[in-house]
Amino acid sequence: MLAIFDGTWVRLKSEGRTLYEQGGYGRLEGAGLRLSPEEALYLMERSKIDVKDFSFDTLLGLFASRPNFIRRYLVYRDIRERGYVVQPGPQDFRVFRRGHKPGVGKSQYLIRVLSERDLIDFDRLSQDVLTAVNMRKQYLLAVVDDEDELTYYEVRVQDLPAVGEPAGCMTPVQSSLFGTYALAHLPPGTPLEEDWYGKRLDPQRLLLRPVESIFLMRRECLFITQDGEPMTAEQFLDAVAEKDVEIREKERVFSDLRQKGYIPRTGYKFGHHFRVYSGKKSHSEMLVHAVPSGTSTPMSAVSRSVRLAHSVKKKMLFACIYNTDIRYVEFARIKL
Repeated sequence: MLAIFDGTWVRLKSEGRTLYEQGGYGRLEGAGLRLSPEEALYLMERSKIDVKDFSFDTLLGLFASRPNFIRRYLVYRDIRERGYVVQPGPQDFRVFRRGHKPGVGKSQYLIRVLSERDLIDFDRLSQDVLTAVNMRKQYLLAVVDDEDELTYYEVRVQDLPAVGEPAGCMTPVQSSLFGTYALAHLPPGTPLEEDWYGKRLDPQRLLLRPVESIFLMRRECLFITQDGEPMTAEQFLDAVAEKDVEIREKERVFSDLRQKGYIPRTGYKFGHHFRVYSGKKSHSEMLVHAVPSGTSTPMSAVSRSVRLAHSVKKKMLFACIYNTDIRYVEFARIKL
């Protein structure tokens, strides 16, 4: 079939409608068909169409000046060769369910194309994911690395369900401040220790980490004195913030997880803020990293986090903190 390039689109006359009807290519336009640059190049590569006065290389050279075009084309071609119908969409592409196509089926994925060096803006990303959910689509990132290999990630905004309630405290615990640790004189087997708080220093002393202490202070389960004077949770938080610049984000996420019945413990060995247990289990199910609003992270760093989490059979969640809300954004590698 012979097509014409008009400077923006590649257009076919009425004979091009068969490409739409059989393979879901392009958009119908009157009696003819309009192809996007990715569609036109793919059809040229497969010898389905010719474009008047242009070879494949010449047309590719024209389109390559557009931002991110080469990566977009590599992703388009890969998805097509996996047997899906794909069209330009609200992000970069929308992908139809296998066996479906425009007019007689539903799209399944919305896909955004990135390079390994692009930054992930968590505020924008979470909004994009929520938009996809409202459209009843799955949101994917198609990441093209510097060797032009492709990796697909499904991204979800998780509304973590409550798995229980934080244990109550019949009698508030008195403690003293040593550095940023609260030290409580408690024998083994106390309710705090049973609920996975603190680390035993010896048979009579229990050390509590700052995030634990702040959460317990706000629930009036723990009182801290310094030089004989009681401290408020905010005073303690301010004091810890002088030594730990991430404490405010970590404390918000720790408290939210505890309120929902999860047990967060340090995730230092995994390079993240928390490893999280849903109940008193022997293995954690999630790695969670707290990120303040406005944070951007290189895609390469997200990739490392996801690969590590999958290697130890855990989910990877980034807890995005807003004024009154925390959104848990999960990344998971998938195969289309």
